[in-house]
Amino acid sequence: MAVNLPVSQPSSGLCVKPHQQRGHGSTAAAMAAVAAPPSTFAPQTTRLSADPSIAVNTKNTTLAATVAMTERVTKKNDETLASMWREIQGTGNWAGLVEPLHPLLRAEIVRYGELVAATYKAFDLDTCSKRYLNCKYGKARMLEAMGMAGAGYDVTRYIYATPDIALPGAAEPCPIRWIGYVAVASDETVRRLGRRDIVVSFRGTVTGSEWVANMMSSLEQARFDPSDPRPDVKVESGFLSVYTSDDATCRFTCGSCRNQLLSEVTRLINKYRQEDISITLAGHSMGSSLALLFGYDLAELGLNRDGGGDTVPITVYSFAGPRVGNAGFKNRCDELGVKVLRVVNVNDPITKLPGIFLNENFLGARLELPWSCACYTHVGVELALDFFKARDPACVHDLESYIGLLKCPKIAKVKREHLLSKAMKFVLQQSFDTWRWQMAAIQVGELVQAMGL
Repeated sequence: MAVNLPVSQPSSGLCVKPHQQRGHGSTAAAMAAVAAPPSTFAPQTTRLSADPSIAVNTKNTTLAATVAMTERVTKKNDETLASMWREIQGTGNWAGLVEPLHPLLRAEIVRYGELVAATYKAFDLDTCSKRYLNCKYGKARMLEAMGMAGAGYDVTRYIYATPDIALPGAAEPCPIRWIGYVAVASDETVRRLGRRDIVVSFRGTVTGSEWVANMMSSLEQARFDPSDPRPDVKVESGFLSVYTSDDATCRFTCGSCRNQLLSEVTRLINKYRQEDISITLAGHSMGSSLALLFGYDLAELGLNRDGGGDTVPITVYSFAGPRVGNAGFKNRCDELGVKVLRVVNVNDPITKLPGIFLNENFLGARLELPWSCACYTHVGVELALDFFKARDPACVHDLESYIGLLKCPKIAKVKREHLLSKAMKFVLQQSFDTWRWQMAAIQVGELVQAMGL
């Protein structure tokens, strides 16, 4: 599905906090009624009751009735979400839910997007701070400090990573840094969602070494399963480095980003094995790549199983995510049942990387030519948005812009045949030389790789 709204225009819908997002479609309308100016309610007159000595304010009565209606609609939608959570999490590949976009799915996408946005706001980039490259707050109050006290999740572990990549001219290796967190739904949230939701949220690229990792653009075997290396499954080497590299000197970690994640999520699955469980991985930009790598890794090792041996569903909500691996990687994710919903802005060049030249649309990928294994391929179902702010090119990749558009109640379709031409036109018309040089370098690198040089 594609939506087309200018982000530069104010949203006509009522945007509420994630913990207020329980009502979804019709609840938003009720909430808007509560927030409406007094003129939209009954006149502020006083009528007499049966007892002339008692006066009743009709405005207060109307407000009380509206709030009551909001609560009823919220409860009804919560019951609907609890009954169809597997479909919302992608059990049927979101058939009939993406086009048109189902209000419950929209609300869930926004909710997970807000949980990802918290990782940016909490990341400390002050070089003079004792928490530099770490989270500004402790686990117990991180979401509260971000204004998300009612999100309904308890943070159980912080995740750290460091790419095994040397920056040009750097005398020391890249320091380790906070990359995200693991959280689990509270008991109240479990009643609303219909299951115990385990969430892993990843931020996107911020530091220089992470940008280098994004631009490496070479495929490497994942080799996550020691008993079956699967040489046909290849992923981008920079993302793989961030996910698997270890820094034994760091006081925050116990191994690589991968080991931290596998340990904590497996622990939570075992703890709640008597309940219905879902595993939701959400990330923006590079973070969406880490989310997909972890989802594949967890499923490949068969660790997403509860006490009864049933498979725990894995869902990835990818915001502005680049391609992660080749066709072998995509096919294996599909085979393992890893569900991926890709939320992309059609004008965002990052979602076209890597694989500008060699990708799923390339003729060789369809004919199974010798270099087909070098073709990058997107995984999952796409939800395409269309927003572009000419004076601020950075907004096309901004997570807040993604979330803001998704909160808008009015959605229009974008003609699919124009998506690629619009994206390329955006890239070519940029006045920033950085974009053009990066794109050119990546294309040359892919050609060299394909030719085996």
